[in-house]
Amino acid sequence: MTLSLLTLIITFLVTGIGVGFVSGMLGVGGCFIMTPVQYWVYTSMGVPQDIAIKVAFGTNLLVVLPTAISGAYGHTKKGAVWWKAGIVLGLTGTGGAVIGATIAAQLPAHILTKAFGLAILAGGVRMLTAKPPKVEDEPKDRPWLWAAWGIPIGIVTGIIGIGGGVLMIPIMVLALKFKMHKAVGTSTAVMIFTSIGGMIGYIVNGLRVPNVTALLAPIGYSIGYVNITTGFALAVTSVPVALVGVRIAHLLPAKELRYVFIAVMIYMGLKMMGLFSWLGLPI
Repeated sequence: MTLSLLTLIITFLVTGIGVGFVSGMLGVGGCFIMTPVQYWVYTSMGVPQDIAIKVAFGTNLLVVLPTAISGAYGHTKKGAVWWKAGIVLGLTGTGGAVIGATIAAQLPAHILTKAFGLAILAGGVRMLTAKPPKVEDEPKDRPWLWAAWGIPIGIVTGIIGIGGGVLMIPIMVLALKFKMHKAVGTSTAVMIFTSIGGMIGYIVNGLRVPNVTALLAPIGYSIGYVNITTGFALAVTSVPVALVGVRIAHLLPAKELRYVFIAVMIYMGLKMMGLFSWLGLPI
């Protein structure tokens, strides 16, 4: 099936609504929604799989940036962002994200899609099986510990083209003892930084690929592995809807918010790993 550019734009405008909602509500970049949709659309338009998955990852990070800014603004108004922790995690994560994007540029599509799915699934399972810590006080002020976590989070963020919320929130809750709402809010601040680092990595490495601009011409204007047309279509709807997601997040009790987060993670992890297709299930 071949899709027109108009169909592509409409598809991503609709997708952006879902991305913005889960980004604001769950403190994640929504990449577990954007990646499967983009990958399917790009390959349907004739883009080679190895290029399609990397463009999906790079474009994800372009969309995450304004969406994370919108979400962080909303959570800050609710008092749910610890900016000191967010900046330390974000700055160290930025360097890691550049490294991760460079690693991803050397890997084939089947490894990247499986790695993406496995990372998302592992985070969801860990959140489901771990006993939630009883946190009564604010988490301790530990910049060096935050920095130590920020670098590997950034590397994984760059490799699998996500803002990092799906990895940061389990770490914040289980290892750094953040309350759930504070973890969700602070993760949006961190994603502002990690998305910039990862995006730079995908642009630089994409520009080194011969004829990449010609290969991506059917899906609009691109810079390296970042497609501007798709990114704009996703961001137009995701950014304002993220503020709606923030409102919903603060209406939900922490326990319910946690289970919504886990369910979405596990589904998208299995989806990207190809389990449903292998079982012949149309989901």
